[in-house]
Amino acid sequence: MTTLAHFDSVTRRYGDVTALDNVTLDIESGHIVGLLGPNGAGKTTLLSLLQGLRRPTSGTVRLFGGEPGDYRQRQRLGCTPQETALPQALKVGEILQFVGKHFDDPVPVDEIAAEFGLSDMLRKQSGALSGGQKRRLSVALAFVGRPMLVLLDEPTTGLDVDARRTLWQAVRRQHENGATVVVTSHYIDEVEALAERVIVVDEGHVIADDDLPQILGQVQGRMLRLSTPQPDAVLALDDVRHHQPENDGSHTFLVGDGDAVVTELVRESIPFSNLSMRRATLEEAFLALTEKTTA
Repeated sequence: MTTLAHFDSVTRRYGDVTALDNVTLDIESGHIVGLLGPNGAGKTTLLSLLQGLRRPTSGTVRLFGGEPGDYRQRQRLGCTPQETALPQALKVGEILQFVGKHFDDPVPVDEIAAEFGLSDMLRKQSGALSGGQKRRLSVALAFVGRPMLVLLDEPTTGLDVDARRTLWQAVRRQHENGATVVVTSHYIDEVEALAERVIVVDEGHVIADDDLPQILGQVQGRMLRLSTPQPDAVLALDDVRHHQPENDGSHTFLVGDGDAVVTELVRESIPFSNLSMRRATLEEAFLALTEKTTA
């Protein structure tokens, strides 16, 4: 694997606010990397430093071994920011062609349009596109230059479920063709579906960085779901660590030893029904990780 991006003891401040605090991080080729964190955690600042849009207050950022602000390095970088301003009067095909002119070996317009489901919109002005269509075009633009590294900041915002899954498939194909992808998302299932490596950022710090199964494994124990009129009594049991009320009136608990907790439920005569147990999802792992840092 080749190191495409490198952060060495990077801090970025905005006045009195520290967005990133002494972050050291490498992004190597060959992966889809999920970047998770609550709002204000530092995710977008991290991506903006890689794009050369911001400079670190201290520390060093390298992109392909050079300065992120150097256009020669950005030739190999593709980006989709959270908010994209498209020229309203230009047609989709014209925008794809215009952006492609900035790269030495752009993907042909018809090819990139087919990949991202834009073929029937090439003659349509971008101002007439729906929000979801604009988002698909924005993601397609990130791949026009055949980039080695692609940064996708909330790529499927505004898309319905089917459109999101179609976009995932396109991103996977681009990855198989050689692109390394970093994706941030508020949709935890999106990162779980795409990512091989997950980086969790909270309050400007990297609090976890590992393969997806290892991140999931950082939540010790299992998720125990049941119906009970006494959720507080369940939470008071030994080895019950977290309680989440569900919309259907049931309750989910993070437990260490599921069998031991069920035995204790019976011993303490706590009424329950509809009991089930499963491994943690990425969302639950993320919540548990961020709770640890604020406890």
